[in-house]
Amino acid sequence: MTDILIPILTMGLLGLLLSIGLSIAYRKLKVEEDPKVEKIYELLPQINCGACGYSGCRPFAEAVAKGEAEPNGCTVGGDEVAQEIADIMGTEAGKTVKKVARIHCRGTKEAALDKGVYLGVTTCQAAHILGGNKQCPYGCLGYGDCVDSCPFDAMAMGEDGLPIVFEEKCTACGECVKACPRDIIDLQPITQNVMVFCRSHTGTAARKVCKNACFACGICVKACPEAITLENNLAVIKDYKKIAPEKIPAIEKCPTNAIGRIKKEENHEG
Repeated sequence: MTDILIPILTMGLLGLLLSIGLSIAYRKLKVEEDPKVEKIYELLPQINCGACGYSGCRPFAEAVAKGEAEPNGCTVGGDEVAQEIADIMGTEAGKTVKKVARIHCRGTKEAALDKGVYLGVTTCQAAHILGGNKQCPYGCLGYGDCVDSCPFDAMAMGEDGLPIVFEEKCTACGECVKACPRDIIDLQPITQNVMVFCRSHTGTAARKVCKNACFACGICVKACPEAITLENNLAVIKDYKKIAPEKIPAIEKCPTNAIGRIKKEENHEG
């Protein structure tokens, strides 16, 4: 009997000593969290989209509490959340410029030529690997991965085969940007009213496969060289703020309408 009790008591004593040691170590090594972190975190949407530049809402809250991030860094929360965070931090929120997702493609069913019938998996990711059914290797594939990725129902597929962004719902979370394998979606200030509606880098060959493609004719560059340039056979807006309103009509002489105003946003200054 003694032979059994001694090992049991020994193990029990060791367990007790280890638990006491761990408890002491926890108290000694415990890092006290700033109470502001939890308050800020509770204000955030907690969808961990990464639009703030951090891996999730809690890392962003921790960065704000440490003074390493601005209170208005959460684009999803907007001005209201930014102000509440600023109140916790005792600082100014700053003005949040709303950003929205924009589609750099006008390769509609009518404008962009098909290769044939695509019989693969009907997702953009799969179609991109297999080549898809569009002759343009840069254009929208039309299977709606971006729409499916949006957690705010701010996108839908249009009848013309291209995604539509509902800008009043868009929070610039960036999920659609990550979902698009063709890199034709980016986030822009809603005040930006001139953009290039194409991503093709094939120059004159682009016009053969899409009526609305940029083919590097340079008309827009000549109209506004201080803001627009040609890079790798594609018009690029270097700084939309440098595009004077009086120069927009000349820019819109683009023969394929591959650059111009965003018509539904034409009330904004650009």
